Amino acid sequence: MTASDYLAGLPFAADRFQLEAAAAIDREETVVVCAPTGSGKTVVAEAAVARALGRGRRALYTTPLKALSNQKYGDFRRRLGSEAVGLLTGDNSINGRAPVVVMTTEVLRNMMYAASPDLDDVGVAVLDEVHYLQDRARGPVWEEIIIHLDAAIRLVCLSAT
Repeated sequence: MTASDYLAGLPFAADRFQLEAAAAIDREETVVVCAPTGSGKTVVAEAAVARALGRGRRALYTTPLKALSNQKYGDFRRRLGSEAVGLLTGDNSINGRAPVVVMTTEVLRNMMYAASPDLDDVGVAVLDEVHYLQDRARGPVWEEIIIHLDAAIRLVCLSAT
């Protein structure tokens, strides 16, 4: 399945920015989506996840907060089933080799620096709340991932600011 196919299967018409982002994902480009809260940024991430899974690759979805990771884990679990989704935060490790793993951004950074074999079959990493780049204390985590993550892993970056 392509990202564009995913959007075509939605029960509503995709917005222009979603269509453009899906086309870029299908061209294997990194995507940055900056759009207001509630405008459908997550649909772009879901399309990227669907594409990765359709190609036999895994997908990682990162968030800056454990609470948001827990929420996204629940969302993906309801959509894909409990066997297909994992969660890795500082205090939770559930099904960490699942096809889709939701985690805090720091967990991805740590996996990257440890050269974790769990990154070998990843096709896409979603960096939700990528505007944390401008946070003096935590911004370097996003910078390190963007700079040092294996170039074979495409990034989908989401921000409401």
